[in-house]
Amino acid sequence: MPGWLRRVAQVAVAVLLLGLLWRYAGGGEALDRLRQAQPGWLLAAWVALMAQTVLSAMRWRLTAAQLGIGMSRGRALSEYFEAQLLNQSIPGGVLGDARRAVRARDQAGMWAAGQSVVIERLAGQVGLFLCLAIGFAATLALPGRIDWPGWLAVAIALGLLAAALVPPGLAWLARRNDRARAIWRPVAHALLAPQVLRAQLVLSLGTALCNLAGFALAARAVGAGLGPIETLTLVPLILLSMLIPLSISGWGLREGAAAVLFPLAGLSASAGLAASVTFGLLLIASALPGVAVLLLRRPTPA
Repeated sequence: MPGWLRRVAQVAVAVLLLGLLWRYAGGGEALDRLRQAQPGWLLAAWVALMAQTVLSAMRWRLTAAQLGIGMSRGRALSEYFEAQLLNQSIPGGVLGDARRAVRARDQAGMWAAGQSVVIERLAGQVGLFLCLAIGFAATLALPGRIDWPGWLAVAIALGLLAAALVPPGLAWLARRNDRARAIWRPVAHALLAPQVLRAQLVLSLGTALCNLAGFALAARAVGAGLGPIETLTLVPLILLSMLIPLSISGWGLREGAAAVLFPLAGLSASAGLAASVTFGLLLIASALPGVAVLLLRRPTPA
């Protein structure tokens, strides 16, 4: 499928899913919640998402340095804000990251620059999985917080187990296969080397917690409060749905996941829809500093 047609299809999927959710998940109630959103909680959510971008930029700077690409804090921040803006505004969701890699290729080449971006994004997902694992274990140890459907509890447990087995599995394959070795070595050097392991763990957990806090605060703004354990378990599942490349920036998929999962916390599907829409709009707002970066980079007329 041509790239432009795939992007049109992604936009159509997002619009279709949002339309279906609006009809079947209480769109009217969700709209009432959005109209009554509390500015203080919205501001707090926006600050959390801005902090997430700052920490992500610092994580990319650390990862890139391990791969032979040096950059200042200011450059890492400006590149990351620009990438976030492009990811949020252009169908595809990765064009900003691709541009980030292209602009960082001057020191160590395109291959290393691309690896720095991919590995940094991977570290972000590791942080989400760690939060999910902690929260899921807490719900099993404290019965009554979330009444998991059996199939979903099994799926979560299997997903966490599979994620936990990936690093040792790749390390084992790397000792026996050249292709696996080529994949594993830069990942291990950028994330697991003794001199960066602690910082990578702190930054990855920090970005994940800021992301979760942004969603929980957005939910609070529309009158749908989530407790700490519910935030650690349900919100990662909602955010991970955005990785499915069927819509633009996860729109529709994220809202569908929220509408399905919020009732597990005793909240309505419409509350999940309103919370997710609010989060999506705040995510766009948190990328707006990228506009300033683009304008400052625009060449001045002669």
